[in-house]
Amino acid sequence: MSEGYLSGRTALVTGSTQGIGLAIARALAGEGARIALHGLIDADDSTAIEAEIREAGAPETRFLNSDLRDPAAIDAMMDALADWGGLDILVNNAGIQTTVSLKDATPAIWDAIIAVNLSAAFHTMRRALPDMAGRGFGRVANIASVHGLVGSVHKAPYVAAKHGLVGMSKVAALEYATAGSKTSGGVTINCICPGWTETTLIEPQVEARAAEFGGDRDKGIASLLAEKQPSQRTSDPSEIGRLAAWLCHPASHNVTGTAIPVDGGWTAQ
Repeated sequence: MSEGYLSGRTALVTGSTQGIGLAIARALAGEGARIALHGLIDADDSTAIEAEIREAGAPETRFLNSDLRDPAAIDAMMDALADWGGLDILVNNAGIQTTVSLKDATPAIWDAIIAVNLSAAFHTMRRALPDMAGRGFGRVANIASVHGLVGSVHKAPYVAAKHGLVGMSKVAALEYATAGSKTSGGVTINCICPGWTETTLIEPQVEARAAEFGGDRDKGIASLLAEKQPSQRTSDPSEIGRLAAWLCHPASHNVTGTAIPVDGGWTAQ
């Protein structure tokens, strides 16, 4: 049941046109935040997503289509929110992945994955955190991955980026630990580390594994889960959305510098 504890707050969720990002935007909207959405889609699709997020409870929405590989475009995106008074909540969710062996990973693959999954979060945090500290309240939720905690074959650029995101978030949490107060809510920076979650990002791996079972998608998913995730259950994006919203609650003021797995026991092994 919504408490409306984010009423009057402003949130930016990158990569929020589908999957985990959209679920987080929906959850934050449900608690009353106005939402800046982000993605690389056409105007008709962005209009529909904005309508969906307003229906979920956001009093205002805005859509930004900045290319997160470009630091200047990120600066322009952050500048575009100045008339909203700056950010109270920043969710760095946008991510890309290419499954490729280390020897076959090209410089272009490396550069793109590092830019979107790691460098973009640096650029947004660099801009947002000082203002959050000045107001005494701020929440940064960086969507990492179990691959920010453990490695897997054929994912060197992605694993490097996600490990870097976890490390950078810990540093930011330490640097801003004393900002604000219990009363104001403080400034916190955390990572959420999903395991197998039903999103388009994992579809190439699902399809590859399903091909081993004559195209049976369910068997392909079951095989992936059996290999890594002890619960044998995937997560739904809405579950990640609820966790992100909880991290933005005033009561979470002392939850900072964490990397929270949502992985069915994957990283407990």
